[in-house]
Amino acid sequence: MLFVRSLLFSILFYGNLTLWLLACLPLLAVPPRYLFPVARGWARSNLWLLRTVVGMRVEWRGLGNIPKGGLLVAAKHQSAWETFALMTVFERPIFVLKQELIRLPLFGWFLQRIGMIPVDRSAGASALAGMARMAREKVQEGHQVIIFPEGTRRAPGAPPDYKTGVAFLYDSLKTPCLPVALNSGLFWPRQSFLRQPGTVVVSILPPLPAGIPRRQVIAELERRIETETNRLLEGARPPDGDARRKA
Repeated sequence: MLFVRSLLFSILFYGNLTLWLLACLPLLAVPPRYLFPVARGWARSNLWLLRTVVGMRVEWRGLGNIPKGGLLVAAKHQSAWETFALMTVFERPIFVLKQELIRLPLFGWFLQRIGMIPVDRSAGASALAGMARMAREKVQEGHQVIIFPEGTRRAPGAPPDYKTGVAFLYDSLKTPCLPVALNSGLFWPRQSFLRQPGTVVVSILPPLPAGIPRRQVIAELERRIETETNRLLEGARPPDGDARRKA
């Protein structure tokens, strides 16, 4: 039954994506700000499919920790799930993503139009400079710039591997950084076709203020995100005062 549900979800997921892309093609001509509600609608439809077909739900904790306006968001990356699910809780999210995604037909057009930040990981320091320049513009416009500090998906429980890019971006933006922990890899494993029923928990932690020295910010982000992620993997509950929302 798990295989059948996972297969059905995959068919519906890609069919749903295709329908949204085709139906929204005319919106490529409108200003990018009008595309954010569309992106949230698509993301919510994916969460609905997961809940209905697979039995995978989501619980959001710490929503009150999200500041208003532009900021940097550093999120744990365990699966493809967070690449769309995080769109539903941020007003104007902009992801830092690999350049190859921008080149995809249709999907890449929308990513480029909405203003996602592509990074050529083979370009070294020049890629970091370009990423920082684009991110500064987005934060000044009130966007939430979302980066995955490890650069790629990590299996639940794998040793952390935080890259210098997040510290470079934090130092360049001079803005608070919001750490996000999650356990999505337990239910949407990387390199696996199966989707597991259960509740993905996302914990949005208090933001780090601007101005922390670059050498310290990676260690602090890793400490906060990994400590909370380990708690989520172990099934720990947050304090009673935390904001929560189930979907």
